[in-house]
Amino acid sequence: MNKKIGFTEFVAMMAFVTCFVAMAIDVMLPALSYIGSDLQVENANDTQLVIATIFLGVAVGQVLYGPLSDVVGRKPSIYLGFAVFIVGSLICIFAADLEMMLIGRLFQGLGAAGPRIVTVAIVRDQHKGPQMARVMSLIMTVFILVPIVAPIIGQGILMISDWRMIFVFLLIMALLVLFWFALRLPESLPAEARHPFSWQKLANSFKEVATHKVAMAYVVSLGLVFGAFLSFLNSVQQILQELYGLGDAFPFYFAVLAMGIGASNFLNSKLVLRFGMKPLVMGAQLGSALLSSGALMVCIWIGAVPPFWFVMAYLFVLLMGVGLLFGNLNALSMEPFGHIAGLASSFVGVLSTLLAVVLGTLVSFAYNETIVPLVSGFIILPLSAFLLTRWAANQCCEADKEDCKE
Repeated sequence: MNKKIGFTEFVAMMAFVTCFVAMAIDVMLPALSYIGSDLQVENANDTQLVIATIFLGVAVGQVLYGPLSDVVGRKPSIYLGFAVFIVGSLICIFAADLEMMLIGRLFQGLGAAGPRIVTVAIVRDQHKGPQMARVMSLIMTVFILVPIVAPIIGQGILMISDWRMIFVFLLIMALLVLFWFALRLPESLPAEARHPFSWQKLANSFKEVATHKVAMAYVVSLGLVFGAFLSFLNSVQQILQELYGLGDAFPFYFAVLAMGIGASNFLNSKLVLRFGMKPLVMGAQLGSALLSSGALMVCIWIGAVPPFWFVMAYLFVLLMGVGLLFGNLNALSMEPFGHIAGLASSFVGVLSTLLAVVLGTLVSFAYNETIVPLVSGFIILPLSAFLLTRWAANQCCEADKEDCKE
C-alpha cells in the first residue's frame, strides 16, 4: 500500500465491499422470467426463490463471519466471504436446472454475508456513536446506488446477451473489488486485540449480546424495519411491472424510488450529528406509519389500485423515511459492544435478517393485485419498531449507563 487510505476512499471501499448482497439481488430482477423459462420451471412463482434463497444464505453465513473476524482478523474473514461468493457465481453460470441455481444462490448469500457483516465491525473498530452512524450513512449513500443502477445493468445485459452473463458480471465485479480491498485497506484489528477461539467465550459473548435488553430492542426494531423494506423489494416488480404495466421501463422507475433512500442516507450523515440517532429513528418510524395510514385511507376512499402517480409519490417519500433508519439502528445496536464488535455485528445481522425475511415474506405473499398488503405492512412494522425504540430510549434515560449514551 503506497499511502494511508483516506476517509473518502475508506467509505467508498466499505460501500462496494458491502454491496454484493444488494447487487446479487437487484441485478436479477429483470431476468427472473427468463431464468424460469430457460430452466423449465413449471410454477412461475418458484422463480421467486432465486431472490429468497440468497437471503437465507446471508442469514446463515452471518453466524460464522462475525466470530471468525474476532479470532483471525477482519481481512481474512472477508477474503473467505469473497471466495465463497465467487464459487456461488460459477455454480449459477453453469446451472442446468432450478435446484442447481438455488445451490449457487445459497453460496452467493453465504459468501456475501462475510463482507456485509465484517465491514460493520471494521467501521466500529475505527468509529463510535454519532460518528459511526455518520460513516454508516455515507456507506449506505454509496450502497444505495446499487438498487438504482443494478436493474438497469441487468436489463442492459439482457439486451445483448442472456441471463448467464449477469452472473459473469457479478463474478468480475467480485474479483475487482477483492483486489482493491486487498491492496489498499490495512487490517483494522491488531493481533493483540483478537480473541483466541473458545466455545465458552463464544457462548458468553452471545449471552452478553442476547441479554442486553436495550440493544436487543434496537435489533428487533431493525428487523421490523428491514422486514417492511423486504416486503417492498419482494412486491415492487409485481406492483410496478405487472399491476401498472410498466414492462421494460420498470428498472428506471425502480431507480427513481431508490433515489429516495439514497437522498435520505446522505441527509442523515448531516442530521445525525445535529439531532442524534434516537430522535431521527423514532421520527422516521412514526412518520412512515402515519404516511402509510394516510395511503391506506386513500385506498379505501378511491380504490385499492390508486393512480400511478400517487403510488410513486407515496413510495418515494416512504423510502426516504426508511433511509434514515438502517445506519442509525445498526449503530445503536452495536454501541455497547465495541470489545466484541465482530461477534456482535454477526448476531445483529443474523437476528435482524431472519426476522426480516419471515415478516417481509408474510407481507409480500399477501399480494392480491392491490397495494393494500404493502401499505398495511408499512403501518404495522414501523409502528411496532417505533414502540420498541421508544422503550429502549426511555430505558437508557432511566438507567443513565455509559453504554447507552450516544
